[in-house]
Amino acid sequence: MRLFTVWTLLLLFCGSGLALQIQCYQCEEMTHDCSSPEFIVNCTVNVQDMCQKEVLVKDDGTHYRKSCASSGACLIASSGYQQFCTGKLSSVCITCCNTPLCNGPRQKKRPQPSAAIPLTAPPLPVFSLCMLLLLS
Repeated sequence: MRLFTVWTLLLLFCGSGLALQIQCYQCEEMTHDCSSPEFIVNCTVNVQDMCQKEVLVKDDGTHYRKSCASSGACLIASSGYQQFCTGKLSSVCITCCNTPLCNGPRQKKRPQPSAAIPLTAPPLPVFSLCMLLLLS
């Protein structure tokens, strides 16, 4: 019974990070890239797991639409418009990505991190709690 309780608590505390929430930029028909802090939104947990970016080339310039999206809907939309993504007038480009704020401006390439530095480490308080529960 004690082992069951420990595993339940372990899953409760350590598994709480399994709920996926992503932040994306969100705007409608803007003529600027709308990648500033006031356009950041929290997407719906475990539903909207991607960011979507639409770039439309119109007579009056480039327009942007950015939003949260479900992976299925975003991937279907982006593949459906692939043939219209020319960069010319009436072009429509839709891209999907799944990292925080990835539908913002393109990031400059950074050098690869050293192999000695872990890319993702669990938050220290959660990691410590998990270890404590495992050892008890």
